[in-house]
Amino acid sequence: MSNSLPQVQHAIQLVGRGKLRLNTAKPVSLPSARQVLARVEAVGLCFSDLKLLKQFSSHPRKSEIVQGLAPEALLEIPSYAPGEMPTVPGHEVVCRIVAVGPEVLHHRTGERCLVQTDYRTLRTATSNAAFGYNFEGGLQEYVLMDERVIIDPDTGERFLIPVGESLSASSVALVEPWACVEGSYSNAERRALKPDGRLLVVAPGSPPADGLNGLFESAKPQTLITVKRAEEIAALPDESFDDIICFDTDRRIIEALNDKVAAGGIVNLVTMGRRIGEPVSIGIGRIHYGSTRWIGTTSAHAARSYDNIPSTGEIRPGDRILILGAAGPMGQMHVIRNICQGVRGISITCADLDDSRLEVLEGKACRLSETCGVPLEFVNTSTEALCGKFSYQVILAPVGAAVADAIRNSLGACIINIFAGIPASTRQELDLDTYIASRCYMFGTSGSVIRDMKVVLDKMQQGRLDTDCSVDAVSGMAGAEEGLAAIENRTLAGKVIAYPALHSLGLIPLKEMSRHFPTVAEKLSYGQWTKPAEEELLRCSHK
Repeated sequence: MSNSLPQVQHAIQLVGRGKLRLNTAKPVSLPSARQVLARVEAVGLCFSDLKLLKQFSSHPRKSEIVQGLAPEALLEIPSYAPGEMPTVPGHEVVCRIVAVGPEVLHHRTGERCLVQTDYRTLRTATSNAAFGYNFEGGLQEYVLMDERVIIDPDTGERFLIPVGESLSASSVALVEPWACVEGSYSNAERRALKPDGRLLVVAPGSPPADGLNGLFESAKPQTLITVKRAEEIAALPDESFDDIICFDTDRRIIEALNDKVAAGGIVNLVTMGRRIGEPVSIGIGRIHYGSTRWIGTTSAHAARSYDNIPSTGEIRPGDRILILGAAGPMGQMHVIRNICQGVRGISITCADLDDSRLEVLEGKACRLSETCGVPLEFVNTSTEALCGKFSYQVILAPVGAAVADAIRNSLGACIINIFAGIPASTRQELDLDTYIASRCYMFGTSGSVIRDMKVVLDKMQQGRLDTDCSVDAVSGMAGAEEGLAAIENRTLAGKVIAYPALHSLGLIPLKEMSRHFPTVAEKLSYGQWTKPAEEELLRCSHK
C-alpha cells in the first residue's frame, strides 16, 4: 500500500486567523486500523470556508470535541485538528477510497464517494464537529478519515455515500450545498408541544381558563413552570425551555423570553386580541443556527398558534415566491430548485443588488422556467422597488433588516425561510403584530443530513437536476486562494470547483475558458460546465 501512494501532497492549509498557505509537501498519512484514505477528485469552495478563515479557532466547529468520541480515540486520528492546530478547509467533496486499515468494516478501496460533512453526534462546546473544520477537509490531494467518525452511530449509515461513475466530479461535489438547500425545504417542523419537554407559561394574571385547552392531548411536558413578572423571568436559566407560551403583550416581557428558549424551542405569543404596539427585538440569528421558532395567535387559545406551523418548509401550489439574494451561488440553487420542483401555479421574483449577477442567473434560469411553466421576474432592489407581497420568502442576505422587510412584505400564512447564516447573536426589531395577524412563520436550517444528499442525487440521476449549472469557475491548487477571494468579493456569480490533482492551474472563470483551454471551452453547454469539459480539462492539464 505505501509503495503505491505518494509520501507528500499539495494542500491548502489554514494556519491561523486569515492565514492560508499552499503547502506543497504536506505528509500523506497512511490509514491505521480503523481508518480510510481517499483521493480527492474535486472540492467546491464555499462562503462558509470564509467564516472559518476569519474566525479560525473561535469558530464553533473548530473547537475540541467534548462528547461522542473518547479523547484517546481522537488522539489516534491525525486529521483531527481542533483549536489552534492547522486544518485543511473544504467540505464540498467527492473522493475515491484508495486504502483502508485492517479493521475497517464498511468501506472498500475503489469506491467513489460523496462526503457528508456534518458530524452531529460529535459535539463541541457550542456546535458539532465537521469535515473541513475540526477535521481536515478536501482542499488537499488525499484525506484521512476514521470509521468511528464517518458512520452515523444512530442509524449506521455511512457519511461516505457511494456514487457511480456517470456523474462529473464537480456535480457530485456540489451535492453538498444543493443538499443544504434541499434540507431547508424538507426539514420537518415541530407542530405541538415537545413531549417530555420543559414548558414555561407567562401570564400577567392567571392564563385564560381555556387558554391551554388541547395542548396536552398529543404531548405532555415533563416540567411546567408558570411566572407572572419580569423579575421572575430574569431569574430563570437561559436557553432552558422547549416551549414558552406567553399571554402577555408587554414588549419587555417578550424580549426577556428570547434568552430563555432552548435550541429547537418555540415561543408562542397569545395576544387575545390585544396589540404589542411597538417593534420587538428578538434573536433572529438563533432561528437559523439554533432552530428556534416564533409563533402566535390573536385568539386566546395557545393551540391555535401551533396549527399555523407548516409540516415542512416546502413551497406550496400557488405560492408567490421572493428569493432575496437570488443571484449569488446559493441563491441560484434556490431559484433553480424551485423551478424544477414541479409545484403548480408558483411564480418567482429573483431579487439581488447586482445587474451582472442577475444577468447570469437569467441566462441559467429562463430556459428552465419556460420548460416548467414557472414565471420569473428579476429585480435589482438597489434601483427598483419590489411590487406586491409574497406568500413564501427566502432570505439569503445575512442582514437582520431583511427579516423585518419580509414581515412587511408578507401575504397571509407567509413562510419566511431564513437561509442566510445571520450570526447567532444577532437580534432584530420586528413588527410581531403584523407577524401574528398574518399568521407568518419564520424558520431556518443549517447544513444537511444524509437523506437530503440522497434526494439531490436521485434528482440528478433522474435528469431532473444538473448541479453543474452552479459552476462559474474552476481551478487547481494554485488558484484556490484566488477562488476564495472571488467568493468573498462576490466577483463570481456561481460556484468555484477546485481539482486538487491539478497543482499549477490558476482560477479560470468559465467565460474566459476559451482563452486558456479552447478544447475545454468547446465542450461547455451554453457556457455551462459539463462532464466532457471536466474530462478535457483534466486531460489537458495533465499533459
